[in-house]
Amino acid sequence: MNLFMGIFLCQFAMLKIMRPRQFASGFAMYDIIAQRIHAYGLLYPWIELALGLAYLAAFELFAVWILTIVVFGIGCFSVIFALKKGLNIRCPCMGTLLDVPLSTVTLAENLTMVLMAAWKLVG
Repeated sequence: MNLFMGIFLCQFAMLKIMRPRQFASGFAMYDIIAQRIHAYGLLYPWIELALGLAYLAAFELFAVWILTIVVFGIGCFSVIFALKKGLNIRCPCMGTLLDVPLSTVTLAENLTMVLMAAWKLVG
């Protein structure tokens, strides 16, 4: 599972890193932290990449699982709030290269990462 999570996070981080300013602008449209702190939107892909590399290297996994739960848990709440508001926006979750709407699929991706990290944490 750590291998899958590492590959997944690294791939999605690279999509975001290709166009960091566009990602940060799109991310700020729905993320509760990026709306208040613009730098978080620029830093987020690097956080995701660092988590992915840590999973692949099996580096400090306990801390990585907790950080994954926190980061993607906040993402879950952000997507839920955006969907409740009825926002019809492009999700920058796969970078700005792909035109993907913000939807329950986005929520499922974040929730899956939280659940997998929680599973590893307790298991």
